[in-house]
Amino acid sequence: MDIRTSFSQEIPLLFDGGMGTLFAARQGGAADRCETANLDQPDWITEIHRAYLEAGCRAIKTNTFSAGVDLAQGRAQLAHRILETGSRLAMDAAAPYRAFVFADLGPVPQDSGHTPGELYLQQAEIFLRQGITHFLVETLPSDEGIAALAQGLKERCPQAFLIVSFAVGPDGVTREGRQGLELFRHTAALPQVDAVGFNCISGPHHLLEYIKGLPLGNTHLSVMPNAGYPTVLGRRTVYQGKPDYFAQKMAQIVQAGASIVGGCCGTTPEHIARLAAVLAHPLPKVSQPTAHAHMPARKTPGYNPLWDKLSAGKRVIAVELDPPADDGIAGFLSGVQALHQAGADAITISDCPIGHPRADSSLLACKIKRELGIEPLPHMTCRDRNLNAIKALLLGLAMEEVHNILLVTGDPIPTEDRDEVKCVFHFNSRKLARYVSSLGEHSLSTPFHIFGALNLNARNFDIQLKLALEKESCGMTGFLTQPVLSQTALDNLKLARATLKGKLLGGIFPVVSHRNACFLNNEISGIHVCDEIVSLYEGKSREEAESLAVQISTQVAQAVEPYTDGLYLMTPFQRVSLMTRIMEKLCSI
Repeated sequence: MDIRTSFSQEIPLLFDGGMGTLFAARQGGAADRCETANLDQPDWITEIHRAYLEAGCRAIKTNTFSAGVDLAQGRAQLAHRILETGSRLAMDAAAPYRAFVFADLGPVPQDSGHTPGELYLQQAEIFLRQGITHFLVETLPSDEGIAALAQGLKERCPQAFLIVSFAVGPDGVTREGRQGLELFRHTAALPQVDAVGFNCISGPHHLLEYIKGLPLGNTHLSVMPNAGYPTVLGRRTVYQGKPDYFAQKMAQIVQAGASIVGGCCGTTPEHIARLAAVLAHPLPKVSQPTAHAHMPARKTPGYNPLWDKLSAGKRVIAVELDPPADDGIAGFLSGVQALHQAGADAITISDCPIGHPRADSSLLACKIKRELGIEPLPHMTCRDRNLNAIKALLLGLAMEEVHNILLVTGDPIPTEDRDEVKCVFHFNSRKLARYVSSLGEHSLSTPFHIFGALNLNARNFDIQLKLALEKESCGMTGFLTQPVLSQTALDNLKLARATLKGKLLGGIFPVVSHRNACFLNNEISGIHVCDEIVSLYEGKSREEAESLAVQISTQVAQAVEPYTDGLYLMTPFQRVSLMTRIMEKLCSI
């Protein structure tokens, strides 16, 4: 039977369950890789395929989920063997049951030298040569490469059937910070995609709630949840979701509109057998309320003095003050007040600069907003938090009426600390910006205005501009630049002004000594002090050097004014008095 004809019978297409977790369970929790078992233990894989088929599924997946990673990492020969053997094992197992075989493709790396689309198509060509024309791309955190796969696949095999499935948590967000609803809509609009849906991460209850109100149209909806959520028993990770409960929830998912169902991690042949028994009898469709039908009305957006001033075309001054390295807060707060009185529109607070721990920038931002009424601009790195921690922090900032943030990927942890302190790097600043933007659409009455960093001193500034354009496409609305302390940096600023749409705050760093200038040039990434400025500091006393810093900073501020919307002043060594002198000089011009 043609797979498209099967849908006309209004019988959901039932897939198998979690090959990887079942394989691990039958191995006693051993860490052997499931996909290489195609080569080393083919009888085990065939036995698992048959167990699901005996349970009543009408479609099975090839045991090839991670082969795309092998391709991306240069292990092409191994990948080909896994794909070819996995295809043969699944086809041989499915033939007596007249079941459909789907080529199973998992996420691929995005920084391997090949685009995701290329990696998907390389696998698709191997599957097509084996005679497989049904494809499932699953557990995706984004839609990178899907359009290219869909178009290329249908060009090579017009009758191919393609399911695309995203992995979202209970909050509907993928591990890369993408909203599942956005991904569903975008992918369902591709004419070469036959079905779209969700699998993994979430259990059946949360996916049932999530799909209510999805804009299905003529799209086939695929839903393959985990068997609940994992727990650790001894040294094994297990799923304790019961087959009867799973089948009950999956029946409701079918009634909500799913025409393709199955299981992901933790779903055993018993889960599939119970679901097959339920699906043996027609299930009446149930009218589902839209997911937003009972949501309370949003509050009126809050006041954002910094962004409102920028939007009005007025110049702003943001001053960076490093957070304290201990619990002594008095000096920091007095510095904030002095800078504000001198004319600072916002205080920017770095997030553990150079990878060394300091007081949390977001907590300090909340404190100065609440207690001093001064507008903060906290930095937030991707280095130290995963998606859950970042979302929790963002919601807290919004509650405290902090509505501007600067997102950066974050400096690496110093080498000597890496054995005990690990980077998280759940995503980079571009992906984080896209997530924060989508959070504003779905969860916040007052969206964040997102700023990014722009390194004017980069050797390959064209690459920096390209990244900045990507950041803008992900939702960034402004940039704070690295210091302008050379003609090259000024020229790059002019190019940025001509290229970018967002607001630009030109970086000003007062060099305070000859030693400081040499240190900046040799040990601080992203800062370059030209030789002419370095030489001016030779032999200068502290007082003379500070006066020179005021003079140079004022000159730089005048030079960058035509190309910026304001200034970003960086306070060296907590010298607040020096910064107030500079701002007084700027105000007098």
